[in-house]
Amino acid sequence: MSDGLPTKTLVTRLLILVVLMFAFGFALVPIYDVMCKAFGINGKTAGQYSGAQQQVDDSRRVKVQFMATNSAGMVWEFRPVAADLVVNPGAVNEMTFIAQNPTDQPMTAQAIPSISPSEAAAYFHKTACFCFNQQVLQPGERVEMKVRFIVDRELPKDVYHLTLGYTLFDITARHPPVAAN
Repeated sequence: MSDGLPTKTLVTRLLILVVLMFAFGFALVPIYDVMCKAFGINGKTAGQYSGAQQQVDDSRRVKVQFMATNSAGMVWEFRPVAADLVVNPGAVNEMTFIAQNPTDQPMTAQAIPSISPSEAAAYFHKTACFCFNQQVLQPGERVEMKVRFIVDRELPKDVYHLTLGYTLFDITARHPPVAAN
């Protein structure tokens, strides 16, 4: 190479670029968490709850709204059976979501939850959830998927409304399902 960088220098720079891009991919999750916390958006749920049953606060009511969306390219029907529930903090509650695979191929999906307002996410405890596992549906199959949850009694008193949202992702390419015989 007469005009430009020598081949060894070019290869070294390209390898450094590849390593930096790989490292950036790992840094996206912590960056996302920091941005969500800074802007108060898309709070993650507190995760699976294994704590003891709480005493129910009958004097307080909280509206929990449910949302279901599909990521780009996901073709399943996906929805809650009701738009919302009014719950008492400390009580065990349940909501059913419907999923149907309208294609002629088996598919694998993963639901990712989020809670808003984000500061309330620490007070939302799932005791059972379809989001803990990947969902495999055969062609035309329809399933009812449950989420069981408790809104913690320690939820700040100024929070009267929560939104639990799920985004459904097609992960068939990474986790191919086995077709039913």
